[in-house]
Amino acid sequence: MKNADKAPNPRKPWVLPRHHAVRVLFGPFVWLLCYLKYRIRPERFRDPGGGPYLILYNHQTPLDQFFVGLSFREPVYYLATEDIFSLGWVSRLIRWLVAPIPIKKQTTDISALRTMLQVAKEGGTIAIAPEGNRTYSGKTEHMLPTIAHFAKKLGMPIVLYRIEGGYGVEPRWSSTVRRGPMRAYVSRVISKEEAAAMSNEALFREIEQGLFVNEASAAYRYRSRKKAEYLERAAYVCPFCGLSVFRSRGDEVECLTCHRKIRYGEDRTLQGEGFAFPFSFFNDWYEYQNAFVRGLDLTGLAEKELFSDTVRISEVIPYQRKNILYKNVQMLLYGNRIEIALPGTAPWILSFEQISSMAVLGRNKLNLYDSSRIYQVKGDKRFNALKYVNLFYRYQNIRKGEENGDFLGL
Repeated sequence: MKNADKAPNPRKPWVLPRHHAVRVLFGPFVWLLCYLKYRIRPERFRDPGGGPYLILYNHQTPLDQFFVGLSFREPVYYLATEDIFSLGWVSRLIRWLVAPIPIKKQTTDISALRTMLQVAKEGGTIAIAPEGNRTYSGKTEHMLPTIAHFAKKLGMPIVLYRIEGGYGVEPRWSSTVRRGPMRAYVSRVISKEEAAAMSNEALFREIEQGLFVNEASAAYRYRSRKKAEYLERAAYVCPFCGLSVFRSRGDEVECLTCHRKIRYGEDRTLQGEGFAFPFSFFNDWYEYQNAFVRGLDLTGLAEKELFSDTVRISEVIPYQRKNILYKNVQMLLYGNRIEIALPGTAPWILSFEQISSMAVLGRNKLNLYDSSRIYQVKGDKRFNALKYVNLFYRYQNIRKGEENGDFLGL
């Protein structure tokens, strides 16, 4: 472990015997953790053909990778963002135990692609969440069509692994686990020969269909006393006011501009208190919010402060650590930039042309990538990182001449 704080060396073997031993030793404890937290029993996958496989799964909860691992006998090598590799000794321990494959979020990481090819050649099973993001709305998020090309390049059987009910049990915007039904299982296996015979477009359609889940349904109930709490991590557009700020408590969330209150039910339905709310489920609201942002003319909002948050900013040193740069500073969002108000000096300006990409990590951490550095922003428990990502990608779409571009970062 002498050089564990450096980027992985792809010339060294990645698939090691100890990873199987870790799988056998810790498997029962992971099963117990998943059952106690979610009351889920991931379904075992039995394939007489045998692995290794490329596992593609939809992303609903923080423990999705554990469900996948419990369904397979062999160790599984997961893609993981650089955030997990920047925690000092904790990262070194994780790497020694399970050797996740590092990838920079929202970028084309050539090093990650090479590592996956190496793992495949060494006979390892690889797991990828093609969305690259955990769903905020209960509906499977955007996937890049290039996943089909890469899946064919790996030349492995493709296993499509579906997770259902995860949004109901623990929405990404929530800090509370609810009690309700959930399932994790293999929905489809595409053999190497079948995948090779398909066009990239046809294979991508199969992947999309095999992983698609939309939990905008009142068919099941999910019990909690804090059903709507922290919904403001995902909602920032009011259908009556436009861009706004929300506050939640218990099973209701309030727009602080018009003060309308919306109640979130056990069946995941939304109801206005004393008025007709136009959306039945949060996914309907979420899609309206995205459509609203896609219609914004950000060039006319360059001088208008849209949002302000008190945050802590760190620099991420990949494969090593995070260095805190500022604590409790004001971060202001404009139509073409972010400004950080620094005491006693001019504000630190991060223009949307300077930033190469943005990403939400976990529930509400924000990563900013420029040409050479990675900054991580953390606010309080109610911080909404999603609005920064959505508005940034709206600006990029306009800048590239794609005024009707759909992609908003998730």
